[in-house]
Amino acid sequence: MEFDIEAYKTKTERLRWDDLDFGTFRSNPLPKWALRCLRYMHDVEFHTACYLRDLLCSPAHADPDVTAFLSFWVFEEYWHGEALAAVLAAHGEAYGAERVGIVRRRLGLADKLRPIGMSLASWLAGEDFVAVHMAWGAINEWTTQAGYAQLARRTGHPVLGELLRRIMRQEGRHIDFYASQARSRLAASRWARRLTRFALRHLWAPVGTGVMPKAETAHLATHLLGGDDGAEITARIDRRVDRLPGQGGLQLLGRAVSRLAPTPPGSPQLERLSA
Repeated sequence: MEFDIEAYKTKTERLRWDDLDFGTFRSNPLPKWALRCLRYMHDVEFHTACYLRDLLCSPAHADPDVTAFLSFWVFEEYWHGEALAAVLAAHGEAYGAERVGIVRRRLGLADKLRPIGMSLASWLAGEDFVAVHMAWGAINEWTTQAGYAQLARRTGHPVLGELLRRIMRQEGRHIDFYASQARSRLAASRWARRLTRFALRHLWAPVGTGVMPKAETAHLATHLLGGDDGAEITARIDRRVDRLPGQGGLQLLGRAVSRLAPTPPGSPQLERLSA
């Protein structure tokens, strides 16, 4: 179904959490493993503006529907970061600019060169390069939403769970846009299908990879996508990728989790950590 960008414009809003009692985090704090996951999510949500910088170096900047969506997308993602910052603050953790500045400085020269590489790659690939971005974005949003759902379920914290559900509703609209764009662009072009398949097979990694240290990505994969239920989620996302034109059989997330997660799915150790 085609995404209605005009309807999306009317629904976009700042995420609200003023009505939630964050004081409960003092009497019922999150476990250390969950806070570590939240730090990762916080840092990646705030990095969205840098992802936007890279997107706008491609032909995506010429499509008015795409740029309209991206304008609202980066706004909503910013407030997701602020919401997670409030949770970290309630636990006495560093948050916001204090963390974000460190993350961005750590990226160094590679991050400075990314826009150049993106411009060159998109110039060589042409308009079909946008299909790669849309498929990539859909997969990242699917995994992000699944990660939030798992964190809510595995912590069982009522306030965190409600906050994450509000974030997930907005992420759902982001998914609708990216997936709709990916399906239509891939269906329209054989070259887009081949280019996207090559990029996903050889370059895709879970969202936050390259921004966050590998140990942190592995922690997230283990605690949110490990175990039998995690395997079901990764398989479900991989089936969604299969349904994108020309992208069947990649098994992107399943392979990534197997590579990153040091604890075998369903092991007693994982169950104790996630209890």
